[in-house]
Amino acid sequence: MIPISDENDNLRAPVANWGLMGVIVLAWLLVQGAGFDSRRLAASVCNYGMVPGEITGLARLGLAVPLGQGMACVVDDEGINWLTPLLSMFLHGGWAHLLANLLFLHVFGDNVEDSMGRRRYVAFYLACGLAAAAAHAALNPGSPIPTVGASGAISGVMGAYLVMFPMVRVRMLFLVFFVPVRAWLVLLYWFGLQLLAGLTEIGPMRNEVSTGVAVWAHVGGFVAGVILVRWFENPELVARRARAALPVAH
Repeated sequence: MIPISDENDNLRAPVANWGLMGVIVLAWLLVQGAGFDSRRLAASVCNYGMVPGEITGLARLGLAVPLGQGMACVVDDEGINWLTPLLSMFLHGGWAHLLANLLFLHVFGDNVEDSMGRRRYVAFYLACGLAAAAAHAALNPGSPIPTVGASGAISGVMGAYLVMFPMVRVRMLFLVFFVPVRAWLVLLYWFGLQLLAGLTEIGPMRNEVSTGVAVWAHVGGFVAGVILVRWFENPELVARRARAALPVAH
């Protein structure tokens, strides 16, 4: 099932959410060449993707990770490595990866912004992205594989949505039908899948079943969103939304 929209109106235009989506799209087009040049795409992932082993120092310098078509990403100790937890959250590995993240951010991000305000929302988004990167590095400290994607930060937005709007209906695309489902069910089901995948990866079958998806970044981002949402929400905006949702007396 794929989330398409929700039944949750905004009081203000989600300018910050649009801005984040715009930066992600621009990075895909200008930095990664929209994926049309495989070498340029691979170079962006290698140079700006987060490599846990480079940050922890546990990956052997010079170790090469194949990226396809005779290309490889080599573990190094350049200073930019410390910025990759931030840079990597605006990059993607392909069109499907990009479009899926934009869809989830579009569906769940606007209402979270509406309850935090624009500046707080951007700070919250970045904090969740960094928490997701930390979770991935903590569970894969020696990994030489570069990771990119906004999924960790968006997972934090989804965690915040669960806390703020658990009973809102989310329109899900199932085959060719649109099915309204409560947000708490959608989000907990999604989180459960990530957690199960993550637990499998740290089990004895890790090498055999690893999908290459940074599921622990998803888990870490989601948990961070659940924990941090109350620190970042704007009580005035939350109260305004609550008043707007009250039925009008006749």
